[in-house]
Formats: sequence, structure tokens, C-alpha cells
Amino acid sequence: MELKYGCNPHQSYAAVEALEGARIPIEVRNGRPSMINLLDALNAWQLVREVRTALGLPAAASFKHVSPAGAAVAVPLEPELARLYEVEGRALSPLATAYVRARGADPKSSFGDVVALSDRVDVATAEFLKGVVSDGVVAPGFDPEALEILRAKKGGGFIVLEADPDFEPPELEAREVFGVRLIQTRNNRALTSADLDDVVCGELTDSARRDLLLGLVTLKYTQSNSVGYALGGQMIGIGAGQQSRVDCTKLAGAKADVWHLGRHPKVLGLCFRKAVKRQERINWRVRFIEGDLTRLEHQALEAALDGPLELLDQAERLAWIQSLSGVSLVSDGFLPFRDNIDHAARHGVGFIAQPGGSSRDSEIEKACREYGIAMVHTGVRLFHH
Repeated sequence: MELKYGCNPHQSYAAVEALEGARIPIEVRNGRPSMINLLDALNAWQLVREVRTALGLPAAASFKHVSPAGAAVAVPLEPELARLYEVEGRALSPLATAYVRARGADPKSSFGDVVALSDRVDVATAEFLKGVVSDGVVAPGFDPEALEILRAKKGGGFIVLEADPDFEPPELEAREVFGVRLIQTRNNRALTSADLDDVVCGELTDSARRDLLLGLVTLKYTQSNSVGYALGGQMIGIGAGQQSRVDCTKLAGAKADVWHLGRHPKVLGLCFRKAVKRQERINWRVRFIEGDLTRLEHQALEAALDGPLELLDQAERLAWIQSLSGVSLVSDGFLPFRDNIDHAARHGVGFIAQPGGSSRDSEIEKACREYGIAMVHTGVRLFHH
């Protein structure tokens, strides 16, 4: 299978070849993917398939540059989230709900994503995808009407990939870097609820177990180092690819804060003029939350609103952030220092799952007990490169 191009347009030749004795597990149903599109699709498909197996719920992921911007399962939307995600009054199937949650976690990063869906795509999901800025979708199948909706997107250029749900890759995998072929055993370690049984301190709720397991599977397919925050059946902040783990914790926490501030009455109360498009509204909400508007942005936002612009002050922002609670944090490697716990506590974290095995495990446990955070040692490292 020839691709549009490699990682960059000047890498003009790119192709996909089946391994000896195997087959290509994805069929192109529409469009022409690039190397990055396919790398996103292959990673994202594995994520949603494994979440579907682990939790028994329809799952979705929004992928950008070989890491998820968001991932979620089909949990009904609260009214304020339906309003924030702009799906009030809309008939959503469980699969559509999963993707609305996955994309809504970090809509700025999800711009131009590759979508992965665990189940056969129905019309409700295709209709939602029709209205968002996205490059392509991978799923195990498509209802005929849904497929036609997706084929018409982007002037017929939307990438539609059908994954073989029964395909299992070989035990060994290889990649070539600078003329060297690297080989390893594929990470086929399935994550299950049993990985949450070693509770070091505190107690896990049922919803925390769901969110922690979602988070662990998500980080299995996220560029390392990585830390993720989950709540309500969706990832609300992912810190990926940082050299320092505490930087992952801070980055993911900052994204979780932005997500939570999206439910602030002042954000939900922004009244945009009818001419303002959906993606522009999303972008303006994020900039409003971030709070560091330039002079020109301030003027442009005022012009986009059908009413006065009333900014969030620091006291309002801090008070709202401090109201966040019950968040689950997952880490793909052990937490080496208690500063990770100190920062996590600032973002409403009440539950943690991490491999354990640090020489400072006792210090980490002590910090968790100080903050009333329940913690699990999974014993499983989830590095992904």
C-alpha cells in the first residue's frame, strides 16, 4: 500500500508492507493517508480495542502526533459538559458519546486529529464527525449511511480506515533507525482490573477503578514519559513525552485545570454571535480560560461576543480549580519523588495508579496519606516509544 508521503512532504516515497506470513490489518475505505496518519491510526486503534476489552464499554480516542490528545468511554454526559461540548439536545449513541468526551478533553490539541473508535460507526457518530476538524477515522466497520457521510467530508478527502478486529500481530516487532534494525517482544501485556488490586493506601471507588484502568491503557499508547488525569470516564489531561516525570504531572494537571475551568459559569455564559463558527468558539473558550489574551485578541474576542466580555480574575480561577476532586492519576513509570504528589494534589487528585518500585516508595506513600490520596502499585511499567 503506497501512502501520500512520509513524515514530511519532501519524504516523497512511503508505503506499508505486510510482514512475511501476515497481512495488512487496515483497509483504506476513503482518502489517502500519510505516514503520520497511519502511525496515529495504528496506535489509536490498539488503544480503543484494549479499552473496549478491559472495561466493556464503547471507547474512543483522539490522536495527534502518535499520542492521544484524549480518550474516553461511553459514560452519559452531565448537562454542563453537554453544553461545553456543544451537543445539548443532540441524540448521541454510546459510541458518539465516547468520542465527544475524548475530543472535548483537550479540543485545542484535537484539532486535525485521527479518530479511533472501538465499535462499528453509526450515523450519530458520523454526523458528529462531519462537523469537527479532523483528518481521518479508524474503526472496525461502518454502517453504509455513516460511511457515505464520512466519504463526503473534506471534499471527499477524509481518510476512512477499516481495522480488522480479529488481527493479532506477531510476538516480535522491529523498527529501523539510522540503518540499524531494533527488535523486541511486542508489549502484549493486557491491562485488567486485577492490576489495581495492590492498594498501598486508601480505598478505590468503582468509578476510580474505571478511570484508572482507562488511564493505564491510554498511557500504554502514549509517548513516554507520560502522566494522565482521568475523571468521569474520560482523560482530562495528558502530559506526554517529557524528560522529567514531574513536568508530565504539571503539564497534565494544567490541562485538567483548563478542562475543569471550561465548566465555570463565566465560560459557559460566553454568548457568541451567530456568525462565529464552532471551532472558533472552542478556540476562544480556551484562550478565555488561559487568561493571557493579547491586546488584539481581547479586541477580537469582544467583537465575537453578543454581549460584554467579563474576564475571570485570579481569585475566581483559583477557587474554581480548588473545587475539582475525585480525579484519578496514572503514571507509565514509577513516581520518583514526592513532588509529583504535591503537584497532583493541587489538581483534585484522589486516586493514583503507578508501577511502584522506587527507592522512595515510602516517601510517596507518606505524601499520599497526608493528602488522603488512595494509591495502587501496578508493578507494570508502560513505556512507549
